[in-house]
Amino acid sequence: MVKGTILAVDDEPDILIALEDLFEDEYQVVTTTKPSEALDILRASPDIAVILSDQRMPGMTGDAMLAEARAFHDAQAILLTGYADMSAVIAALNRGGITGYVTKPWDPVLLRSTIRQAFERHSLARDLATERALLLGLLDNAEDAIAFKDVEGRFVRLNARKAGKLGHTVAECLGRTREELEGGSSGQSPTREADRAAIASGIISETVSAEGPVGAERWSHVTRVPIRGSAGTVTHLATIERDVTEQKNLEARLRQSDKMQALGTLAGGIAHDFNNLLTAILGSLELVGPKIVDQPRVQRLVTNAAQAAQRGASLTKRLLSFSRARDLRPRSVDVNALVTGMDALLGGSLGGLVTITTNLDAGNPAALVDPDQLELAILNLCINARDAMSEGGAISIATGVATVTEDPDLASGDYVTVSITDSGMGIPPEILARVCEPFFTTKSVGQGTGLGLAMVFGLTQQSHGKLGISSEVGQGTRVDLFLPRADTAEERSPIAVGMATGAASPARILVVDDDAEVRHVTASFLNTFGYTETEAANGEAAVAMMERSSFDLVVADLAMPGMTGVELAEIVRRRWSGVPILIVTGHAEAIPIPDDLPVLRKPFDSADLATLVAGMLVPAT
Repeated sequence: MVKGTILAVDDEPDILIALEDLFEDEYQVVTTTKPSEALDILRASPDIAVILSDQRMPGMTGDAMLAEARAFHDAQAILLTGYADMSAVIAALNRGGITGYVTKPWDPVLLRSTIRQAFERHSLARDLATERALLLGLLDNAEDAIAFKDVEGRFVRLNARKAGKLGHTVAECLGRTREELEGGSSGQSPTREADRAAIASGIISETVSAEGPVGAERWSHVTRVPIRGSAGTVTHLATIERDVTEQKNLEARLRQSDKMQALGTLAGGIAHDFNNLLTAILGSLELVGPKIVDQPRVQRLVTNAAQAAQRGASLTKRLLSFSRARDLRPRSVDVNALVTGMDALLGGSLGGLVTITTNLDAGNPAALVDPDQLELAILNLCINARDAMSEGGAISIATGVATVTEDPDLASGDYVTVSITDSGMGIPPEILARVCEPFFTTKSVGQGTGLGLAMVFGLTQQSHGKLGISSEVGQGTRVDLFLPRADTAEERSPIAVGMATGAASPARILVVDDDAEVRHVTASFLNTFGYTETEAANGEAAVAMMERSSFDLVVADLAMPGMTGVELAEIVRRRWSGVPILIVTGHAEAIPIPDDLPVLRKPFDSADLATLVAGMLVPAT
């Protein structure tokens, strides 16, 4: 198998050697220390798929070199930079000069993943370019809609494809204008104006236009070729129309895919830092709780602060749900309680022009579904409903139970239904057939991604359910989610602040986290439980401590500089196989975690930590 080629550019030879060592097994790596030489290499090597360039280099910065390369080469461009250069990175992203960046010192796993994704995007773009070239070759053989008109716009010659687009035969079109054939007024249509402009200029022109209802347009690329007579004046106009709807859709999908990848990377970094802050805040508030039991006014303030921090944790969770796909974690969910719990979220998200009513089944139906993704699906559907009512209106959320039989899309049985109904403008039939397609949207640029309904559709499919949509123009829209019914909803026992379970037996626990505040809160929780805790600021320090002392358990952060929690776990398992390790993380998607490693997600409360620690310290029988 032929290896793909990547070009690494850095003025430090040691960095280039490290990059060669990192990628030589998977790619052919070409290196240079000079940006100008890199441009020469690119001119001579059209097969290079990815450029990985340092930002700060003498003579020319990385973003400037990549911008120049983009003018003549289609390689994916990635900046390798320090945090001090983030303004240059952001500017390059905004200009479209790069498709991503990785900070120094790099995480080998993240850097490999970034290069692999860039290589795959390059391969996809090359495949699309090949497909387009093949398509154009076919269109040259009279597959385009071709017509010849006189200067008054009357058809003098045209092919069957063009006549078919007009809804007539070739004979019916000859001697008549497009406006006459379509029954419109002559003179001021956009097509007629474009024809007149091409005739007046006497030069070949190209335009891209859309026809059809919003959201279901057909895009056409039209080439207008003025034809001069013997006297040198323009006597006729040739038009060559090519359907480019699929091409436009593919380009939009590629652009949206790049945006979502960048959003996911940004959201992951924000979530990690934000969850660390929330862990320290919530943990400190919980630790102070027992000390103010006789001060009700202070307790009220602490409770308000904790509730605000919990809302921040919920916001972070939703941010990650929007930006990154993850495996579903279905469980038995009280759907009524979930809808009721969204009151504040829906009120803040939908604005004051929309009224929300609920009609919840009195039987409290439970569904087998991922509760976080169901909440996100309901929010998406309500936002779509609001957008369909520009001047305000009503949204109704209803729950129920339906017995399904002989449905080709569902197994027979009982299903929980969640229905969202709006009083909006409704959806035309031609658009209704496409609303669940990924990246399909009728919203303006920047106002929608085209992923909302696709995500909801995917949730119902993966949950072994079904999505149904019914709509009538001018009468509103109703969306029904069918979800497998569960016997009863799982109940989570409320845990009082400061009442976490104490230690079942004495134990020495090593807490490893590069964030001093989070480390202190975790250690304080463990001390409160009755365990003996020791703190380490990083993986190397933790290994050194374990070489000097014995511990019964290690609680380690996932994302730490120098050595990740997963890497520390590998060392602990290899050298101290009897010591279990618990991974704590604010963003589990950042680094792959083996399935057999227990994980506690930030922010956490003392009860969650106590339960996990107690279970891991129980000797295996």
